[in-house]
Parts: sequence; structure tokens; C-alpha cells
Amino acid sequence: MQKKTEIILGVDPGTIVMGYGLIEIKNNKPLLLELGVLKPGKVSDTYKKLQLIFNAVSGLITKYQPTSFAIEAPFFGKNVQSMLKLGRAQGVAIAAAMRHGLDVTEYSPKKVKQSVTGNGNADKQQVMKMLQHILQFTEEPKYYDATDALAVAVCHHFQNGTTTAKSTTKKPKAKGWDDFVKSNPDRVKKK
Repeated sequence: MQKKTEIILGVDPGTIVMGYGLIEIKNNKPLLLELGVLKPGKVSDTYKKLQLIFNAVSGLITKYQPTSFAIEAPFFGKNVQSMLKLGRAQGVAIAAAMRHGLDVTEYSPKKVKQSVTGNGNADKQQVMKMLQHILQFTEEPKYYDATDALAVAVCHHFQNGTTTAKSTTKKPKAKGWDDFVKSNPDRVKKK
């Protein structure tokens, strides 16, 4: 009996720009299927934005038939209105996933960065560069929201223990990029 292909949909929620990324796991290796953004910010009606997000996530699920759905948890800011809007966008994306029978897993931004780069405080460009290495792609998306969403999908893959990690023992924390590169030669692409 052939094992069903694992496909992970990652979402970086937003009401102005929402990122999404899809990966397929083949032979325990993540492969890029698609990444992109939805721009609900172009719609002025708040509820139509939420409907657009629900329909877009539903459309991605229908098209790719993911087996897992992962979403980035909103970071806590000082602007209550922004947090409310972001929470609504996240809730609608989660509702779309649940409507299609998918289990939902949420990851903090710090957890996603730590999982992908080894540094929970990595900037968006560092995350993108590591994703280019892991998933073997060269294009640079116009919006980091797309690579943030892709990072959520990759994080979910890594967190589910399906990585090609050599051991389950935790490596000591790197003291910078040079130390990280020395400790992780298998994650560095030679040119």
C-alpha cells in the first residue's frame, strides 16, 4: 500500500497582506509547491476581506488537498485595533481549514524562526535565505509574508519529527552565524 503524500499549507495571516506557502514531503524531504500572497487590503469592506480570506484558504485546500494546516500566531502589539483585525483574519483562515477537515497547528513567530534558522530572533531576510537553501529555490518574493508562511509550513514539518535530523539530542545554541554554520554543515549550500 502506497503512503499518502504529505502536503503542508502554512499561513501568515493578515488583513492587508496574507502569505501562504505549500510544501510536499517526499522521502522525508520538503519540496516547494507554491508560495504567494493574497491582498485583502485592496477590499474596503471589513467583512468582505474576511470572506476573501476564507475563500482563498478554501481554494488552496481544494486545489492542493493538504494533509496539514499550520498558521503563525499573532504577535502581541500595542495597537488593540490591529490585534483585533489580525485575530479575525487568523480565525477565518482557521475556520476554512477546519471546514475542510484539517487539524490546525499554531506556531509563534519565534518558534518558526528558531525551527527554520536556528535563531528565534532571525530577521525576515535570514528566514528567506534559509528557506531558499532548504527548498532549493532562488526567486525572491516581493512580500516577506509569502516566505513567512512558507517558514510556518517548514516549521510544522520539522516539529512533527519528520525531519532528517541525525539525532534527537538537542545541539547547543549557536553563538552567531559562524558558529551555526560550523555546527550545521549539512544546512549550508556551497557555491
